[in-house]
Amino acid sequence: MNKLLPHRLALVLLALSLSPGLAAESDPNTETPAAEDAAEGVPLEDIRTFSEVFSRVKSDYVDDIGDKKLLENAIRGMLSGLDPHSAYLDRDAYEALQEGTTGEFGGLGIEVSMEDGLIKVIAPIDDTPAARAGVQAGDTIVRLDDTPVKGLSLGEAVDIMRGKPGSEINLTIVREGRDQPLKLTIERDIIKVKSVRSRMLEPGYGYLRLSQFQSNTTDEARAALEELRDSDDGELKGLILDLRNNPGGVLNAAVGISDLFLDSGLIVYTEGRGEENELRFSADSDDLLDGAPLIVLVNGGSASASEIVAGALQDQGRAIIMGEKTFGKGSVQTILPMNNNTALKLTTARYFTPSGRSIQANGIEPDIVIDRVRVAEREDSGDRISEADLSGHLENDAEASPEDGDTPTGIEAVDQAEDDSKPLATTDYELYEALNLLKGVVIMGKK
Repeated sequence: MNKLLPHRLALVLLALSLSPGLAAESDPNTETPAAEDAAEGVPLEDIRTFSEVFSRVKSDYVDDIGDKKLLENAIRGMLSGLDPHSAYLDRDAYEALQEGTTGEFGGLGIEVSMEDGLIKVIAPIDDTPAARAGVQAGDTIVRLDDTPVKGLSLGEAVDIMRGKPGSEINLTIVREGRDQPLKLTIERDIIKVKSVRSRMLEPGYGYLRLSQFQSNTTDEARAALEELRDSDDGELKGLILDLRNNPGGVLNAAVGISDLFLDSGLIVYTEGRGEENELRFSADSDDLLDGAPLIVLVNGGSASASEIVAGALQDQGRAIIMGEKTFGKGSVQTILPMNNNTALKLTTARYFTPSGRSIQANGIEPDIVIDRVRVAEREDSGDRISEADLSGHLENDAEASPEDGDTPTGIEAVDQAEDDSKPLATTDYELYEALNLLKGVVIMGKK
């Protein structure tokens, strides 16, 4: 597998501060103002303007502001004006980002972005206070306790949501389809993200859930797949890879996960201004499923690294993509450490699927769309009549039974795994539909 982390890159990230937005394309044959500035050096007149503004703020602003804070704010403004994902990370923010990529940090457990001055929820993280409280992808947070979000920066809002484990925060949320704002009280906790979960849905049919792409996700996923395979006598009939509400993470992990299911071929490539940002990543290991059918579940909370995996497997014809259109973040952020223990999170490239698709602001269109629906279990009245209930029916003398391992006519009872008391169709309709399709593909493959 191609190596990441060129000599000047400390860490390549794809989704820690997400929000939708389309970056403007430029014509490489047209000289831009930025190119003219670079050729001429920093314009002296603009430096004078900056100096004058700095001086006026120092002398006339209602409160006395220190030079350090003014300069940091100027840096933040310069980066925030580039795109929604570039940012200046002070010491605390840099440490928090590093904690997030290793899978343990304090807070509520949600990936958020700033949109129109409000906090947009990209996705709640599995098994965190936010997920348990009912926060959903697409929610808009308008108030944190008694503080309106409007007017806060993303960093300021995140600082408010972070806090001592055990303390509570009240979120006021606007949710599509609801007439009134929703108020949730959430208790903060130490967030330990388990990025990989797996189980058998039925004999021969595995389920692999990825909630984030962390530095160790590929190794954990490989171990989980091997365990699923060993639990079914060394063979899986098919697998469902669940990337719903997965906001992304480390690019290495996205490449590694894709490589688990591909024997060869391009996974993703990036294009940027410098040669160090012109990267190509290809599969070079064996398919752990040995070609067994694969279905990938996605939704609007599947972003960035999730879209790389879905796009690669879709373009290579390796998987069927099911669910909803994905988030649409197709840019690469590079973390550039500074000498004072701070860092720049700078957008340095766009990424493309093997067929050359840019996902930026477009997302991945699933092969099969599944709308969000809620299915209620119907009570059995006991009034159904079959041939066997009819008076004088012919007896069936044959005692034929399906061959061992074959699927009988009809749908097998589904192992609910986490909730045996309820049918899968009522607890997770999308997964239920994916399992039915997977079984159909396996049956047709045998024929």
